[in-house]
Amino acid sequence: MPRPIAHLANLDLNLLVALRELVRERSVTRAAERLGVTQPAASAALSRLRRHFGDELLVRERGEYVLTALGSQLAEQVDTVCAAAERLFATSTHFDPATSEREFTLLMADYTIMVMGEALSAAVQKAAPKARLHIRLVRESLGSEYKDGIRFIDGMVAPPGNGFSIPDARFAELFRDRWVCLVDAANPVLDIPGLGLTDLARLPWVAPYYRSDQSPPSVPVMRQLVALDIHPTIAVRVESYLAVPYFVAGTERVALMQERLATKLAPQMNLRVIECPGGPAPIVEAFWWHRQYEDDPASAWLRRLIVETARKL
Repeated sequence: MPRPIAHLANLDLNLLVALRELVRERSVTRAAERLGVTQPAASAALSRLRRHFGDELLVRERGEYVLTALGSQLAEQVDTVCAAAERLFATSTHFDPATSEREFTLLMADYTIMVMGEALSAAVQKAAPKARLHIRLVRESLGSEYKDGIRFIDGMVAPPGNGFSIPDARFAELFRDRWVCLVDAANPVLDIPGLGLTDLARLPWVAPYYRSDQSPPSVPVMRQLVALDIHPTIAVRVESYLAVPYFVAGTERVALMQERLATKLAPQMNLRVIECPGGPAPIVEAFWWHRQYEDDPASAWLRRLIVETARKL
């Protein structure tokens, strides 16, 4: 029989913070230190959490604590919930970046971090030296992961029209890029006169975030290949844009990559960046946020900073 839904008014919200530290540290002693309480108090909080969820959450294996299946599931959610609660209670009609200690949570692909991460980090440090950033990396297609979760973060970077629809979301353009092909400098395909799409389609491909069961594909790279009428043999699947060049180097594989990323990484690995035949569509990256943060002074400041930083690239 399913457990009845707990009403918020009947919950001790202090247990949220205890849960976050317990699953982070996987140690009652270290969690107590992080919480600033005694070890017995942290143990008592763990006991209450175990009773509430009907699960051990943390169990001892070979002398150390490990998370149960439910504990792992909660670990993925509790950071987001705590951050959302902190933002809620930090909301006010006034925001001073020079003194604020607010933590901003952003979702980005490693490609976006490579393009503007350093500049954004410097801009935040200069304008808001006490503020904190929590950068969460994209694990798969943005649409499936954050269609509903965007309300619990400050924003994310993704192309407009990225194959998904986010209710009550707003976006502002950040920067543009274009698709190029990446091959090893010794790849025989480079010797083909008038290299075309047909030649590239015959090669094995490296594809980030590829899912064979997605039709139409939600990942920008794969959607672009479909638009070019390329149905490649996927030799390597990776869960990262930055990983792609490492699996092209020294092989006859090919990959479609963002030019800003490809031109930075290619010289380090003896790779060649070549024009992509077929006139692929341009890449447009945008910053998305939920409309509930539209009038929040801190969120509005962050949006302006991100947009201004991107336009200086």
